Amino acid sequence: MAESVVLDPVDLHLLRLLQNDARTTYRDLAAQVGVAPSTCLDRVTRLRRSGVILGHRLQLDPAKLGRGLQALLSVQVRPHRRELVGPFVERIRALPESLTVFHLTGPDDYLVHVAVADMADLQRLVLDEFTARREVARVETRLIFQQWDCGPVMPPSPSAQSA
Repeated sequence: MAESVVLDPVDLHLLRLLQNDARTTYRDLAAQVGVAPSTCLDRVTRLRRSGVILGHRLQLDPAKLGRGLQALLSVQVRPHRRELVGPFVERIRALPESLTVFHLTGPDDYLVHVAVADMADLQRLVLDEFTARREVARVETRLIFQQWDCGPVMPPSPSAQSA
């Protein structure tokens, strides 16, 4: 497990602001946090170097790109061996329909979040890209009606850590 980084209240405030809008300028961040812009730049640079900030992403609306149907695919791989897992994951990650791939414990080995055009496209994806693979023993599909983003991600509070 990765080592956690010690963050003070200014770092936490910066992270909260950046998670809400990663395009916020250093000048605006500094004003909202109450530090000089150069201090703000130094702190954000330190947070990047320490691996707390992993990067910046542009979030797109799959529906506006012709992928209005989203689903979660629970996938069981058999046998579940390293020489099969690596190529399977890389193939699934390369699919334009794949949004996120999770490796799990329990009866299912993977949970894959996909976005497709419609039911026929979902059927094609499951049959041609998942169940057609020799190592895939089972796929269970769940349609997503609606989703909500949560966050921002912050470290546990001291009271939660001692509980």
